[in-house]
Amino acid sequence: MTVLQAGQSLSIAPGLDVVIFPPANTYINGLPTDGLGSVGVASWGPVNVPVIGLGNSAQVQAMYGPITNRVHDISTAADVYAGNGVQSMTFVRVSDATDVAAAMTLMDIAATPAIGAHLTAKYTGIIGNTFSASVSAGRAVGTFKLSLTRAGFVPETWDNIPGTGATFWQNLVNAVNNGIPGSSGPSQSFVATIGVGTAAPNVTTPVTATGGTDGATGVTDTSLLGTDGLTRTGMYALRQTGVQVGNLIDCTTSTTWLAQASFGLSEGIAFHGAAPQGSSISTTAAALAASGVDSYAFFCKAGDFCWYQDTVNGVNRSLSPATYAAALMAATSPEQSSLNKPIYALIGTDRSNSKAIYSQAEKEQAVIGRVDYIANPSPGGNFFAVQTGNNSSSLSSENGDNFTRMTNYIAFTINSAMGYVIGQTQTDEQRRNVRNSLNAFFNNMWKSTPQMIGDVNNPTAQPWLVVVDKSNNTDASVALGNEIAAVSVTYLSIVKRFIVNYMGGQSVKVTPA
Repeated sequence: MTVLQAGQSLSIAPGLDVVIFPPANTYINGLPTDGLGSVGVASWGPVNVPVIGLGNSAQVQAMYGPITNRVHDISTAADVYAGNGVQSMTFVRVSDATDVAAAMTLMDIAATPAIGAHLTAKYTGIIGNTFSASVSAGRAVGTFKLSLTRAGFVPETWDNIPGTGATFWQNLVNAVNNGIPGSSGPSQSFVATIGVGTAAPNVTTPVTATGGTDGATGVTDTSLLGTDGLTRTGMYALRQTGVQVGNLIDCTTSTTWLAQASFGLSEGIAFHGAAPQGSSISTTAAALAASGVDSYAFFCKAGDFCWYQDTVNGVNRSLSPATYAAALMAATSPEQSSLNKPIYALIGTDRSNSKAIYSQAEKEQAVIGRVDYIANPSPGGNFFAVQTGNNSSSLSSENGDNFTRMTNYIAFTINSAMGYVIGQTQTDEQRRNVRNSLNAFFNNMWKSTPQMIGDVNNPTAQPWLVVVDKSNNTDASVALGNEIAAVSVTYLSIVKRFIVNYMGGQSVKVTPA
């Protein structure tokens, strides 16, 4: 008896063969849409490496350090994101190349004390300076225990480190770098290297790491943008992370907008940017026009900055409106619009704090200029919200934020899910399986609660069409190894204007329907 997988060759010898076929239909699960990718500065954590899927402000501060009163601060942005319901955050930390990792030395007790081991922080930044290390007697006789402590966090410990003289110090280095099997893992914060000490360790004097610096003061908007290639920095480190909303924290340089839009198109990321603080709607619109950006992948906010109550540092700070708009979008389902949805974690904007209300002319100017802004009141009440819900595209068919989100959601879900088709034999059954997979995905979107696709004027009509047959796969195309699926989908419309035609008067006669 032989058990084979579908596609394997059968033996010519007599006998029983069982061929296992995979299920005919492959079901497609939609990609997560709440991933928010950001680039900024921090006091801890890896540089130019994305840390994916942080779920709340506490996790972000554990990785990147506390909320700090400065521009481009990652932990500040994370607090805004969490305050608006974002539960999946990805960050890339950048620096100005002056960042330094903190370090400390463990000494022996020789007559002239010598360094037994060097401990160097895995990450640069001033958080490294908050670590201390101490050596004490281990639980087992003749052994030692190393404790590595960061204020406010559970210490890392390595107990029962054996050996004497140089052997002990090598065992300590090995414990920090490799862990102790069955006891403790390798350090998550420091790397150890051997020193020259040969005497017993000092067990009475703890040591504190020093020398760590953030390298944040020289970071510019260009630093946030970064470079692409084999070594990716800044924004480009977000490539293939799966985030669907992007924000270069407090980036206000218009010459970066085109690169953000281009990268957003290639990766399916809706990037949010803003003009410098104080820039009016007309000034922002002029800058957007001059930048050459005309894309559904970029959302441009006027320079009406939002005020954030920094309870950690005891100050009120002004932050880019892009940080708030990006947070709201990431927390909103892709078929929905950010328009007229409450934004939280802000105590005002520059305009609202000065009691200056946007005029109707300014609102129309924003729509014409392809920019947006955050203001209070909103059509739905006295709350802060984005006021146009538009991206920077000049095409009315694609300038709604729901177009950006739904297009990216569908396109990148298909891209992720349908790769199994490559290498298959193109048969009528195979085409049917492809159609079934796509049809099942769209049917789920149509029948879901809330509904994600549909035609409100034809609510019972199927709002999508998938064609994979000879009508769009010619003999010549098939012979070249191509298989083409033509997919059309009707998105739900967003209400931007509610119009009530009213008639009243003594002469009006009403006949109830």
